[in-house]
Amino acid sequence: MRRWIIIGIIFACSLGVVLYGAKASEKKFFMPAELGGVKIVIDPGHGGLDGGASSGEIVERDITLSIGHKLAKRLEKKGATVIMTREKEGDALAEHAPADKFGSTRSRKLADLKLRESIAINENPDVFISVHVNSIPEERWRGAQVFYHEGGHPNGEFLAKAIQQSFIDTLQNTEREAMAISGVYLLKKAPMPSVLVETGFLSNDEERALLTDSKYQDKLADAIMDGIIAFMEAEEK
Repeated sequence: MRRWIIIGIIFACSLGVVLYGAKASEKKFFMPAELGGVKIVIDPGHGGLDGGASSGEIVERDITLSIGHKLAKRLEKKGATVIMTREKEGDALAEHAPADKFGSTRSRKLADLKLRESIAINENPDVFISVHVNSIPEERWRGAQVFYHEGGHPNGEFLAKAIQQSFIDTLQNTEREAMAISGVYLLKKAPMPSVLVETGFLSNDEERALLTDSKYQDKLADAIMDGIIAFMEAEEK
């Protein structure tokens, strides 16, 4: 009788190990992740010949790429699958279609936008985040601000507001509000909740210094991530 009890215990333990192994392959079983199973496309604005806004040697494409990488690492640690439209200093075309040739910078920029659009659509992410840096002629303007397309996915507004609130809470240097916008091509074309994140103004002396500071870029990445998490958690309720 004792022998059968021992065999039964061994069998039960073995079965438990098998079942545990099967469950552990699911992202949320062994170590629940806040963004487990979520796919996110990060679009670091500009790249290559299209540097975006600039101030002396400081160029938007470099700042957006740095913030994009920091954000991607944070999101992946939270369990998300992250796709970046570009991972190097060149534009998206340089990475995904290096053999393509264009007759002008304008035609290349248009093709680059189309490529980013196709990445967003083909990857079918849960959210699309385009990272940019602002700049206008007047130096007094400052503050991170998030935009969404007024005619886009209805949850784009909620995503924008979640990230904007996170900026307000984390950075404590902006009182701007999330805003609807109609002239941003990628926001118009992306069929999922999508936002354009203007992380600050290069045209403002104080904010320009912050935007090039790695620790401040960390704070920006943290704020964007926290906003995405807040948005996803609200969607699940």
